[in-house]
Amino acid sequence: MSNLEELTLYVCIINQFTFVNGTHLHNEILIHMPRPPTFNFYISTKNHSDDTTHRVSNDDSQRTFENTDLYQMACILDYFDTFNTVCHIFSLPFIYKRLKQITNNLLSIIFRSVTHLKLQDKVPFKHEFFIQVTRAFASLKSFSIKNIRPQFYGSYKYPMVANCSYSMIKYPHLISLDLSFVSIDYVDQFLSEFKKKIFVIFN
Repeated sequence: MSNLEELTLYVCIINQFTFVNGTHLHNEILIHMPRPPTFNFYISTKNHSDDTTHRVSNDDSQRTFENTDLYQMACILDYFDTFNTVCHIFSLPFIYKRLKQITNNLLSIIFRSVTHLKLQDKVPFKHEFFIQVTRAFASLKSFSIKNIRPQFYGSYKYPMVANCSYSMIKYPHLISLDLSFVSIDYVDQFLSEFKKKIFVIFN
């Protein structure tokens, strides 16, 4: 691969006991290339472990890239529960169309190329988070949400009037919305957004 000019990887690994990080990429790929190519990558590692004493952080993962040539990169590391963790490492700018198993831990990055997004968390997704999603994923066409935790507790419900203080959330390119595994609060929210749009159109 000495003449390789560009390398693109999109890899999802499950049931792994260690996360793929900068050290792995350097030792397993880059070190074997005398002339490093343009390297675009997205690698997601899902770790299932009962070891809660050695938890890796985002900063730990970032530091593994310090002695490599991979400077334009980012890491999102999420602990879904005691045993399940997902680590996403990717080059910037992000060039891929699909991103999944994303939680509330969303970085301040613009994912211009992403058209298919899957959110999953055990912490409720708030209204402000969905505003952040619309800004980060402006090209979104397919949107899936998995979260059974209610957004609100008690008798409070998502505001259903068009002139409420909540900002309207817009997905201008959305053609598919999957709410098959969510709390009813999320259904209420998206129905409310639809009603507000109808109100604006006819008033």
